[in-house]
Amino acid sequence: MSVSSKYIYPNQLSIIRFFRDAEGVRRNPIPFHRRYFEKFGDSFSIRIGFSKYIILSRDNEVAQYILVKNQKNYHKSKFQSVYLSKYLGSGLLTSDGDFWLKQRRLIQPAFHKQKMNQLVDNMNSTIASELDNLIEAMPIDLFPIMSNLAFNVVAKSLFQLSAAEDKFQRIKFIIEEVQNFLIKEIRLPHKAWWFSLSGQVSKHLKLAEENNTIIRKIIEERKTSGEEINDLLNMLLETRYEDTGEGMSIEQLIDEIKVLFIAGHETTANALTFTLQLLGGNPEVQQKVFQEIMEIESQTDNVIEQLQKMAYTNAVLNESMRLYPPAWITDRQNLEDDSLAQFKIKKDTLIGVSFYELHRNPKYWSNPDEFIPERFLGEQKKESMQYFYPFGAGPRMCIGTGFAIYEMCLTIAQIVKKYRIQSNNDAVQFNPLITLKPVNVEVLFFKR
Repeated sequence: MSVSSKYIYPNQLSIIRFFRDAEGVRRNPIPFHRRYFEKFGDSFSIRIGFSKYIILSRDNEVAQYILVKNQKNYHKSKFQSVYLSKYLGSGLLTSDGDFWLKQRRLIQPAFHKQKMNQLVDNMNSTIASELDNLIEAMPIDLFPIMSNLAFNVVAKSLFQLSAAEDKFQRIKFIIEEVQNFLIKEIRLPHKAWWFSLSGQVSKHLKLAEENNTIIRKIIEERKTSGEEINDLLNMLLETRYEDTGEGMSIEQLIDEIKVLFIAGHETTANALTFTLQLLGGNPEVQQKVFQEIMEIESQTDNVIEQLQKMAYTNAVLNESMRLYPPAWITDRQNLEDDSLAQFKIKKDTLIGVSFYELHRNPKYWSNPDEFIPERFLGEQKKESMQYFYPFGAGPRMCIGTGFAIYEMCLTIAQIVKKYRIQSNNDAVQFNPLITLKPVNVEVLFFKR
């Protein structure tokens, strides 16, 4: 333990080792995190200067404490609030405190299960059209296909009839460009002066403003038309603050819609890519999913009822997200001094929780690196769910969880009942950016 007067921190990674590994960590932090955890235990710390500390943890007690039990003392870090808000504004993803709570209470009803059920038919038909022209019997790079599918599902759930395809594609391009630059800003803070001097910051701020303009026009066209359309935009336009009875301003609505685009498309695309890769490498699991889908479709043609019966398909998705959580890490900073597990930490300590490592921590999972969907069935499911964070936890748990699960189950069902999937590579590659992004995942689709 490193102890200084009243504070107790986890075992320390030396700052020299930290800087020596910095370039490798920038490229892919996960192998380094694994080594540090194996050496120092389930939490370790880094001391920056005289009094600043960073903690990284894969301890479930730490995760529960900062996300659930004492979440009011733990706000999002400046990495999230400052860097992201520069391009995304002040939506649910970037805001904190009273303003975040006000927005969450306002938007939550639009994501109620009954509201999501109203979007399912549109979601299902969008997925079907996206899967219409899958290339058969040839290796294909899966992520771009799942990325397009997930983006279009979000776009057409948000704006069912409001926008032309070219607007959607421009929004998608801008989101990807800005995110790629954001990663550079976060991982290379010492180059901030160069990014500013070379005009890269202003270039990406202009792209973000162009995105605002596109979304603003879509909203204004809808408000002018007075159309009642069953989509998320309509649901958001109908929301009202409890205290004033007023709706969101257009600027605030734009910020929330940008968050829904980003949070609702890439994480889903990642999860679908990893899941299909795992199904392609585990034909016996794939066959069980196929049998479940066929059995359910023989019982009912109601899509909502079908989704409610997909127990094994859900277990497969959960196990895939355990191994490859799309939101692979989160962080918080404490507003006041606190006792955290067996540690005593100073205010403004930056605490990262690696869900990737927590989901593979042998303290909580037997055979942690193996793909075993049965972990999420029956009695085993209760145990597994205690240590499972694909959508976060506590009050800030992802607002679109139900939407994402519906979309992923429908996509898997549509693919598996038409095609047999075969993985073209055994090792799963990924790039831990803001989300855990699949790399070079190739599969083959064979008509059943």
